[in-house]
Amino acid sequence: MSESKNIPPSWIHKIPFFYGWIILIVCSISVFTSGPGQTYSVSIFLEPMRGDLNLGLTKIAGLYTTGSLIAASTMFLIGRLIDKCGARILLSIVPILFAFATIWMSNVNTATQLLLGFAMIRILGQGSLSLIPTTLVSLWFVRLRGRAIALTSLGITASQAIFPPLIHYLIKGYGWRNAWLVLGCIIISILLLPALLFIRRTPESIGLNPDGDKNISSLTNEDDNEDWTLSEAIKTRAMWLLMFAGSSQSLIGTALIFLQVSIFESKGLSTGLAASVFAISAPMALIGSFLGGLTAERITNRYLLAAGQIGLSLTMIWVLIIANPWQALLYGGALGCSSGFLMSVNNVIWPNYYGRGNLGSIRGAATTVSIGSAALGPLPFAFLIELTNSFTKAVIIFLILPLSCIIASLLAKKPVKFKQES
Repeated sequence: MSESKNIPPSWIHKIPFFYGWIILIVCSISVFTSGPGQTYSVSIFLEPMRGDLNLGLTKIAGLYTTGSLIAASTMFLIGRLIDKCGARILLSIVPILFAFATIWMSNVNTATQLLLGFAMIRILGQGSLSLIPTTLVSLWFVRLRGRAIALTSLGITASQAIFPPLIHYLIKGYGWRNAWLVLGCIIISILLLPALLFIRRTPESIGLNPDGDKNISSLTNEDDNEDWTLSEAIKTRAMWLLMFAGSSQSLIGTALIFLQVSIFESKGLSTGLAASVFAISAPMALIGSFLGGLTAERITNRYLLAAGQIGLSLTMIWVLIIANPWQALLYGGALGCSSGFLMSVNNVIWPNYYGRGNLGSIRGAATTVSIGSAALGPLPFAFLIELTNSFTKAVIIFLILPLSCIIASLLAKKPVKFKQES
């Protein structure tokens, strides 16, 4: 990305630190507000909603899967809008639409209405409020990209720690319909104003350099100025391998989280414990995110992706032996750590491989696969659980995926422009 010139000084240039850190804070808030559209929140609503709406586990999982697939299909568009319009406009519109979606969810009475509600909260929450802020952070940081992505994950960590127990409390005290209304108020009250006031498109757009460096030549990523278009990137083998490697955490993590309450109940563990496990997962996800982000600045990224897949595989094996609360808490910690690690590395590797110029479009394509994978997770798990009255076979079958992704990660070498792989 070229550096902008002749930009008049503003208050941004007078602050004693790099403005990108303010961008990072707002992005962390944005990721936090994605919580009501994330599976760890929806899973707490699952049992009371399907009871009131008279829906079976497979039926509601199918609706969630379909809604998530609809959301996945829109990520190409969201990615292109990031490149065309910039994050400031999008982050000013999305919270308003997301709040409307929570109002819709509070009023659903039929399966069709629930499907539309799932689609909206997945597009706006799990999709847009994850893709937009993480892409924006990657535009503002290059040399410090790994740690910046890790710091942004503070938002998702806080979200995962706060929203599940809050939702559990709201449902118990006020019902699931009122709980959705409260979530809408939270979204619009904490994100809209910061997005309007502080978000800027890129550092170059206001006369700054990434990382706050005085000279663009100080960037240590020698390929930062080598920007790929989506049409160029999609012709490389690395992009397809990375999209496949990124699918396991989305698919398996979503399935396990979505069905966590049901799985725990099948083992004689309480619904309250299931919500508490999310609170354990959150700080462990933060640890995993920082570990992944910091090591991504120093170690070949594809090796880290493979390491994360190994961690996810071990977590799946641990699920099979859960029999008491302390084992459940250890499982929550392991799932959080491996998920946080993989999310950080996945967020860092795309700009490291393909540059910043068209990052929104490229990450939009990758996010389509990621959300699509997340969408496909709950349905087969739920079907196999109901078919066999056990989740063991589902876990064993899906263990094949992260094991395959280990190989894909190791094969995903960084592409060289004009020497693309066939």
